[in-house]
Amino acid sequence: MDSDVSTDDLRHLARCIALAAEALADGDEPFGSVLVGVEGTELFADRNRVKGGDATQHPELAIARWSAAHLTPEERATATVYTSGEHCPMCAAAHGWVGLGRIVYAASSAQLAGWLADWGVPPAPVAALPITDVAPGVRVTGPVPELAAQVRALHAARFGKA
Repeated sequence: MDSDVSTDDLRHLARCIALAAEALADGDEPFGSVLVGVEGTELFADRNRVKGGDATQHPELAIARWSAAHLTPEERATATVYTSGEHCPMCAAAHGWVGLGRIVYAASSAQLAGWLADWGVPPAPVAALPITDVAPGVRVTGPVPELAAQVRALHAARFGKA
């Protein structure tokens, strides 16, 4: 895992956290993600949309689908996915299958699993595996300690633990 986080990385992660807050305000799970091209331009952004009953409506999966439809393999390989929370195995697999580049996340799956356990919330139905256990060739940066507390606060609010 890479630990280099730039000012640009922090700016894009702040956008992800804002999208996660938007999701929470809409009654959804607080996750947000953005896809950024090699030149630093935001290409696509989304937030969790699972409240309707389709638990696969994760923003990271939407990014993978969008990039497969709109970017060349070279553009995908040089793009960066920023996300408030580490990809679940489904999203990590999609990322690997479409050939996206680097992933930068604010809080890890292990952190989220720990918070849920501390709050007495049942674990997710899918194992909290590190991205590189699912997509070993992906360059990963995270968690980002200075932002993880913000992500924790969003999840705490979701479960009334704030």
